[in-house]
Amino acid sequence: MARRRRHGPDGGVQQQPVEPAVRFRDDDPADLTRACTAVTVWPDQNPAGTGDELVAAIGRQFHLDYSVVLRAVLFAVDRHRARQVTGIATGLPVSRGRT
Repeated sequence: MARRRRHGPDGGVQQQPVEPAVRFRDDDPADLTRACTAVTVWPDQNPAGTGDELVAAIGRQFHLDYSVVLRAVLFAVDRHRARQVTGIATGLPVSRGRT
């Protein structure tokens, strides 16, 4: 287990164990699928909810460091819904007046 150096109350350096963070190679695609499903449903129940509220509500179902992923998925879900409401299509080539 990794250790972190920290200054103790007497000014000396103490070693403390550190929990490992989620590394890319440790990430399970099933976790991302679960996160996408949970985050897609959450805004329907909490239309004015924030990313922090999302993490507080469903974050305990995932690894501690997964809050960044949950916020990113919420951003993508919100962006997709905004495009549906405004009628903005993506992925189409843009004409610049040239033929």
